[in-house]
Amino acid sequence: QVQLVESGGGLVQSGGSLRLSCAASGIIFSRHTMGWYRQVLGKQRELVARITSGGSTNYSDSVKGRFTISRDNAKNMIFLQMNSLKPEDTAVYYCNARNWFDYWGQGTQVTVSS
Repeated sequence: QVQLVESGGGLVQSGGSLRLSCAASGIIFSRHTMGWYRQVLGKQRELVARITSGGSTNYSDSVKGRFTISRDNAKNMIFLQMNSLKPEDTAVYYCNARNWFDYWGQGTQVTVSS
């Protein structure tokens, strides 16, 4: 049974930082591309950042230079360090694991107040 469990969301003021974590189980973690997506109510889910099994990363233009994705294959975890947060970063953030299939976590709320 595949499980992706996010943690680290919360309420932060504009300009602040948060670090999201995602713990994966039930998959061969090192073989999966892992990513963070976010969704605002009424809008489509969008890619925030992604890291391949080889460690290559890509980011959406809106977060480049502010967010950093990383992975720890020994712990089956990924992280998203979010700095210089803006109110428009407010969303539910989802962890994703991708190989032949897509797996999703339950999401964690990030709220940035102005």
